[in-house]
Amino acid sequence: MINLILWIIFGGLVGWFASLIMRSNYQQGVLGNIVLGIVGAIIGGEISKLIGGPTVSGFNFTSFIIALLGSIILITLARLFFRN
Repeated sequence: MINLILWIIFGGLVGWFASLIMRSNYQQGVLGNIVLGIVGAIIGGEISKLIGGPTVSGFNFTSFIIALLGSIILITLARLFFRN
């Protein structure tokens, strides 16, 4: 149970930070930031694993950066597919 809460907090922080960088914070709420951060961590971890780099292995700076990059990639892809 505590791991789930930690992932929600981690996802929320990563998603919020990525949305600030990409200037999309006004478009999503807290739940959107949490989902963005968690999915971004999965995407970033898989990409990092494919190129032989570190993966998201816990709540540390390296994992934060990998998840942040994955979240930025996710926002970029969403913008490409869902342009208004």
